[in-house]
Amino acid sequence: MARISGRFPWLTSERRFTGRHPDDDGRRERRGGSPTASAGRLRALASTRSVAGQMFLLQVLIVLLLIVASVTALLLQSRSDRFQGARDRSVAAAEAFAHSPGLVAALRSPDPSAVLQPLTEAARKRAGVDFIVVMNRAGIRYTHPKPEQIGKHFVGTIGPSLAGRVTIESVVGPLGHEVQAVVPVKDARGTVVGLVSAGMRVSRVSSAVDRQLPVVLGAGAAALALTTAGTALVTRRLRRQTHGLGPVEMTRMYEHHDAVLHAVREGVLIVDADGRVLLANDEARRLLGLSPDVEGHPVTDLGLAPRTAELLVSGRVVTDEVLQVGDLLLAVNIRLTDPRGGPSGTVATLRDSTELLALAGKAEAAQSRLRLLYEATVAIGTTLDVRQTAEELTRVAVDRFADFATVDLAEPVLAGEEPPAGAYSEAPELRRVALSGLPEDHPLYRVGELHRYTVPNPMATGFITGRSVLVPDLRDAEEWRAQEPERFELALEHGCRSLITVPLRARGVLMGVANFWRSRDSTPFEEGDLSLADEMAARAAVCIDNARRFTREHAMAVTLQESLLPRGLPEQDALDLAHRYLPAQTGVGGDWFDVIPLPGARVALVVGDVVGHGLHAAATMGRLRTAVQNFSSLDLPPDELLSHLDELVHRIDHEVTGADDEATVAGATCLYAIYDPAAGRCTMARAGHLPPALVHPDGTVEYPDLPAGPPLGVGSLPFEALDLHLPEGSSLVLYTDGLVEGRNHDIDTGMQNLATTLAQRGRTPDEICETVLSALPPARQRDDIALLAARTHLLDPERIAEWEVPSDPAAVAEARANITRQLAQWDLDEMAFATELILSELITNAILYATGPLRVRLLHDRTLICEVSDTSSTSPHLRYAAEEDEGGRGLFLVAQLAERWGTRYTPEGKIIWAEQTLH
Repeated sequence: MARISGRFPWLTSERRFTGRHPDDDGRRERRGGSPTASAGRLRALASTRSVAGQMFLLQVLIVLLLIVASVTALLLQSRSDRFQGARDRSVAAAEAFAHSPGLVAALRSPDPSAVLQPLTEAARKRAGVDFIVVMNRAGIRYTHPKPEQIGKHFVGTIGPSLAGRVTIESVVGPLGHEVQAVVPVKDARGTVVGLVSAGMRVSRVSSAVDRQLPVVLGAGAAALALTTAGTALVTRRLRRQTHGLGPVEMTRMYEHHDAVLHAVREGVLIVDADGRVLLANDEARRLLGLSPDVEGHPVTDLGLAPRTAELLVSGRVVTDEVLQVGDLLLAVNIRLTDPRGGPSGTVATLRDSTELLALAGKAEAAQSRLRLLYEATVAIGTTLDVRQTAEELTRVAVDRFADFATVDLAEPVLAGEEPPAGAYSEAPELRRVALSGLPEDHPLYRVGELHRYTVPNPMATGFITGRSVLVPDLRDAEEWRAQEPERFELALEHGCRSLITVPLRARGVLMGVANFWRSRDSTPFEEGDLSLADEMAARAAVCIDNARRFTREHAMAVTLQESLLPRGLPEQDALDLAHRYLPAQTGVGGDWFDVIPLPGARVALVVGDVVGHGLHAAATMGRLRTAVQNFSSLDLPPDELLSHLDELVHRIDHEVTGADDEATVAGATCLYAIYDPAAGRCTMARAGHLPPALVHPDGTVEYPDLPAGPPLGVGSLPFEALDLHLPEGSSLVLYTDGLVEGRNHDIDTGMQNLATTLAQRGRTPDEICETVLSALPPARQRDDIALLAARTHLLDPERIAEWEVPSDPAAVAEARANITRQLAQWDLDEMAFATELILSELITNAILYATGPLRVRLLHDRTLICEVSDTSSTSPHLRYAAEEDEGGRGLFLVAQLAERWGTRYTPEGKIIWAEQTLH
């Protein structure tokens, strides 16, 4: 009865049924606290006939045993601690006194006792021991706390100490039970000349156990009191819950139990270990279709389905396993009865979850739609590419929503433009940009095909109205069938059965339509699917519009970038040239290159990269390219040109920062090289840019050790130039970091790959560019690539003529004669007059205004180049001479006769040059 009342707590006392306990009167009497009642409770508690009394005595006995064991352990520990403490202090005192200076001399004195007695007493008091005794080798005491003991034989063992060892022992001496240590006293030769003994009574040594013993005893008493009180409370609680139930109360308890068991809306079935039914309530009989007299019958004989019978007699624990019984779906839970001490068997509860599972199915469908929308949000719009975004929409739809999916967009959208605003009376021409889920022989429009939907086609209706259109069954779309019978029938033959078409609209712009199809093997679309299709299409439309805007901005930036780059290469004979420029797929940068003809048949090669992307970087690149061309017209060395360019970039940064309070340029890199075909020499300098790759005629590749220099606009450090001699047929490859840098490798690895790709002899610059761009750039290009390849030529020595001219006006005539003869050899006799006049003026000016020897050089290239070099750094200036002036007209004549003229400076002085067109 105690177990039953414990499982049904509302039936534990008479008070729950009648409001009054049979022993209420007795309780009122006991509240008075009479001595008789208190004594009775105490006797009942201590009685060994009851379980409560036995538990009480057992707990008291356990507590007492623990207290006794603790006290015994503490006493033993105390005794050990006392002996150890006495031993340690005795040894320390004896050792200290035995090794004290002067002890050996005192032992050998005529009266050792007179000398040592006061010393040992003082040492004994400081050391806290009971005695320190000094004795001779025979054991006769020289000192003792009791003077009457002096001269007597020492009580203890001294044999080991005479041998040089320390002796420790416990003895009963003149002072009582002591622990003493005997230490030998040795002279300088190690001979034992005496003994020192120190000791103390064990009773004097205190122990921490002495302080802990009262605490242990107090804790034991408290534990005993708590045990008594706890047992009393538990006993009282048990008596209140188990006593006082009579036959009437027990009968009523079982009636309530039976009423509850058969009234609950959950089936209960108890099966014993042999598979027989012990108990089945009304709900279990109803759910399983059992007869009223089912108790006592084996489960296998009840006519249940094999899976149901097998589950009920399996004897295993089951939690919410769904079982179909007829038209019902039952949630079954099975638990074992023996874990609680009962007989072997199982208790099965059966709950009708048919409606609950239907609701769960709807909730799961809603959750599946939310999950699909989440996946669409993550998967659509991963790139800023219109076609890629449309393909992502179709792939997501085919995975979880439709069997086939297509996306059609207006032509302006693909170009980054915005379709016309306003309402449509008919659908415009659309281009299919994405299709997923269909076989190759499908009847729908192909990707890339341009078409126009016409009313009453659902796609055209959706585009014109701007609202989604649902066609649950295509076989019912008679108007569409009548308009396009052949294509319509082909669609049906290929399994197209249901359609949702959704217009793609974002920010008020109608860009196209998305079509979702289901085949005959799938559930047709319903009204509830429209909202899901609308949501997916709306999110995709925003991503497509973002991609469209980016496409427009990217196209504008690419157009600007290409307009600022060289449209063609200048004509010259020094280098064979080829170039490539690839804009980034995600944003145009500021990479550029240039080829600039210079006087003296020389050619300047330039490649650079502005930090950043977009229109601003492209515009800055254009400014820097123009600046390089202007600085090149001054014929500056590469290091000086980069210094001027660095100042310009620094000034641009300050201008931009002052305009909008944020630095948007942050520097640039540049490589500038000048190649002279007459000498086969290349002079180059770089500002934070990657070094060029030099391909020798034999195919070997190296990167010249060119000082890096700081990027432009970063600092004011100087730049250094490098002179290289390039054999004819060498190739110089200039590039930007987008070619060699990637996410999967660093720049050093990229440069090694570039060197490996270039390592082949005999390639033309065009072949070099094609090979490099087919091998190195990543699949997803994130930065611009500028590539410039140049193969060197040397000017024919037969087309170069040089003379030294003395600094004497009389030498001008001889120089003119030499020029005439050289032009005759080159078949340029018709240019002799103009050339003689030009060189005469240049030589005369050099003789008048310069010092040192003069040098004249003629170069026969695409033009005839006349050069006069001297050691002066003063540059001549063109001016208009007045009518009465006798001079000042020489450079004017040179400018009229020559196509171009100018001055460039060299380490030795300057060169004045003039170019004439041939013929």
